[in-house]
Amino acid sequence: MSVLLQMTGIVKEFPGVRALDGVDLDVRAGEVHCLLGQNGAGKSTLIKVLSGFHQPDAGTITWEGEPAPLSTPAKAIERGVGTIYQELDLVPHLDVAENIFLGHEVSVGGFTQRGRAHQQARELLDRLGHPEISPTRVVGDLSPAKQQIVSMARALSRDTRLLILDEPSAVLDQGEVENLFRVIHDLTRDGVAVIYISHRLEEIRQIGDRITVLKDGRTVATGLAVQETPTAELIRLMTGRSIEYVFPPRPDTALDRGAAVLEVRDLALAGVFTGVDLTVHAGEIVGFAGLVGAGRSEIIETVYGARRATGGTVTVDGKRLRRGSVAAAVRAGVGLAPEERKSQGLLLDQAVYANITVSSMSRFARLGFLDRGEERRQSQELTSSLDVRPDGVTRAVRTLSGGNQQKVVLARWLMRDCRVLLLDEPTRGVDVGARSEIYQLIRSLADRGVAVVVVSSEIEEVLGLADRVLVVREGVVVHESAATAIDEAEVLDLVMEGKVPA
Repeated sequence: MSVLLQMTGIVKEFPGVRALDGVDLDVRAGEVHCLLGQNGAGKSTLIKVLSGFHQPDAGTITWEGEPAPLSTPAKAIERGVGTIYQELDLVPHLDVAENIFLGHEVSVGGFTQRGRAHQQARELLDRLGHPEISPTRVVGDLSPAKQQIVSMARALSRDTRLLILDEPSAVLDQGEVENLFRVIHDLTRDGVAVIYISHRLEEIRQIGDRITVLKDGRTVATGLAVQETPTAELIRLMTGRSIEYVFPPRPDTALDRGAAVLEVRDLALAGVFTGVDLTVHAGEIVGFAGLVGAGRSEIIETVYGARRATGGTVTVDGKRLRRGSVAAAVRAGVGLAPEERKSQGLLLDQAVYANITVSSMSRFARLGFLDRGEERRQSQELTSSLDVRPDGVTRAVRTLSGGNQQKVVLARWLMRDCRVLLLDEPTRGVDVGARSEIYQLIRSLADRGVAVVVVSSEIEEVLGLADRVLVVREGVVVHESAATAIDEAEVLDLVMEGKVPA
């Protein structure tokens, strides 16, 4: 396979930080080149250089052997670079077809041809295996998984020669991941090169040809053959040390559990889920497993008051919460770390400390004034304990990587001393080293008496972290048991077929 893209000695600096410090990368036509590294290693900055959003301060970029400065996003697109970011950049109030052809509308003589646009959008969605998505549907009304599909259709609507996928499977269920891999195989067979970024090493084994590893803005290995490089070696390259990927130990027996903190009875949200019963005790971690769209996220959002229940009750420490009231839930000690942290969980242009203290402002009030110094001091203690990088609580949270942004969301509820913590995909987009830290943090919160509920698309994560597991299928809890009483294959049977283990 011929070399399509060659990057040599790429350097990119921002005020106070060198995000890229001499990165080398070559990508061949028709291959899947996997880009690995911890959060903050420079992956996001590198793909923004490739996409024309950032200009390198040093280094060279060649395309098919010729110098190719990607000076703007438009120039990158002209070269055939298509990028699908982890945090999707769709326009929520436009429909699917309008998003797919945004910037290169289907037109004749300056007039938009909506009928042709809808037909071409339908063909792209069929190619991606999602004929159920209507070209006229408003994108903001779609689930995150279907928005991902629309973003892929938009990239494929152009003459794409290099497709960059940043954590593409994070919001997809197993069937959709398999469909994604089918599409990638079709593209590479046609000579399209793919840069695939994922923290899920098992996916790298399935889809990748070669690997480049970044650490602290530098290339520490490149061109590694996927099938010839052990997982332990990849982890060592990413982290600089060996990490045993294990979950923290559970308490020995259920007798250590405290009193019931969260009680949910016959909870319902019309058209989404119905008849949900849930009890979570002090010191217990309960996990929700199920396919994307099964209703898992909507259940905990309804418990939090972000959605107004159409039936049932939610009680915290014996006090019934008002339906649809986030304020009432927060006052009762309920915290939520949402799946879409950028759009739902963070004030991106505010400082790190402001994001941490936003739910605990009363503790910093002094005679009607906020003690900003104390805000920063306590926030710094939390970020240091969680190893949020880069250090410094006055920087805008937008400048942090996805994994470090997730730590800031968790720090907010640590500061609040919440009684119930609801975690939706807590390790989405988080590297293997930081995952272990977050697992330890969640278990330590439970050990302090917090009632924890975890929603995750990764069955291994639910079974490894939780004490008790509820399986949701099509809006109904179809199974509940101790995590140790069910295995991954049985959970898959339940979520796919509704089969109850013998």
